[in-house]
Amino acid sequence: MKKYLIIIFAISISFMAKAQDNISPAKPFAGTIIITNATVHTGTGAVLNNTSIQITNGKIEKIGNDLLGQFATAKMIDATGMHVYPGFILSNTAIGLREIANQVKGSNDYGELGELNPNVRSIVAYNTDSKITNTLRSNGILFASVAPQGSLIAGTSSVVQFDAWNWEDAVYNKDNALHFYMPSLLVRPNRFGDMPAGDPLKVSRDRIETVKQFFTQAKAYNAATQTGATNLKLAAVKGLFTKQQKLFIHCNIVKEMLTAIDFVKEFGFDVTLVGASESWQIAPLLKQNNISVILAQNHSLPTTVDDDIDQPYKTPAALQKAGVLFAITDEDETTTGRNLMFNAGTAAAYGLTKEEALQAITLNAAKILGIADKSGSIEVGKDANIIISTGDALDMRTNNIVHAFIQGRDISLDDKHKQLNKKYSEKYGVK
Repeated sequence: MKKYLIIIFAISISFMAKAQDNISPAKPFAGTIIITNATVHTGTGAVLNNTSIQITNGKIEKIGNDLLGQFATAKMIDATGMHVYPGFILSNTAIGLREIANQVKGSNDYGELGELNPNVRSIVAYNTDSKITNTLRSNGILFASVAPQGSLIAGTSSVVQFDAWNWEDAVYNKDNALHFYMPSLLVRPNRFGDMPAGDPLKVSRDRIETVKQFFTQAKAYNAATQTGATNLKLAAVKGLFTKQQKLFIHCNIVKEMLTAIDFVKEFGFDVTLVGASESWQIAPLLKQNNISVILAQNHSLPTTVDDDIDQPYKTPAALQKAGVLFAITDEDETTTGRNLMFNAGTAAAYGLTKEEALQAITLNAAKILGIADKSGSIEVGKDANIIISTGDALDMRTNNIVHAFIQGRDISLDDKHKQLNKKYSEKYGVK
């Protein structure tokens, strides 16, 4: 039996290795591309009707209505009746680090042993040959913040673009954030209805204090003139004190978020909350302390039984009203990020305008991730990270991405799902 399992496993790995071998990164395009007659959603809140976009050598050079006829050799794309958007951004994900969840451990590299690993860098483990990224591109998702997972301080995340040969090509903003997974301050019974033994809240508070002590040591270490051996863990967090890095704190309930605010006050860190399902309860306080938020999963149940059943859908509007900078992401392991724009679309049905929902997965995300100077919106001077859809890209009924550009490269929108659909459509004569 063991022999047959090994053979089946080997065949499955061989099949995976051959999947999508015909999809390669697009070559740089040196020249001019003009997208004409489009409805342009800039990502800044503006919508420009019947507008053209000129892309030159990978950059957005002009936006207007009088671009035709200026370049006889330009590549023309007629987008009449279509919608143009900035490429969507997954603000927090394990894409490229986790391929087949826990079923094939050899395909996963998203965490390290130990609880204090600030020197771990997710970018060096990022797999550009992941079969998942192409399915995301087909939905208009062109960028992601690839984050490590773990207990307490897991390491640093980096922003990548989804059209690259290796991680060096993919990186768009390197080591921009350090991730702290806060111990839970909510005591729940297990699935059998039994409460945890001892005092789990004390254990959690002690672990949080351990992190504070680490940052206190790191502050002193990085302020001193170093003459001896380098402490890699302490040196790795220097960017937090110089504001070159953000601290992403993963937490959900109000108690945990108040503890996160303590980190801002005590160390002066630039903090972003990830998850933050109860952030609607303290939105003015988050605004007051200049804390941004990445909502992990709108398509979910509320955090507690006392919340409205549709509270996750309404939370983005509450943050928007309070003036909190927030982004929406999709951390559902079953969809692996593919529902990002539909999470935003749901938020648009519960208080946000459609353009505010778009900003939550484009410009707002770019601001939080530190790439707003070159991506996140359709503006002159920025990289041409653009998608074209025949319908509303935030609506699962009409989303249909027909073109995608990363830094001006017209990338392939083929993926394993489409290949299998074509294969079996031909087999059974389905049109």
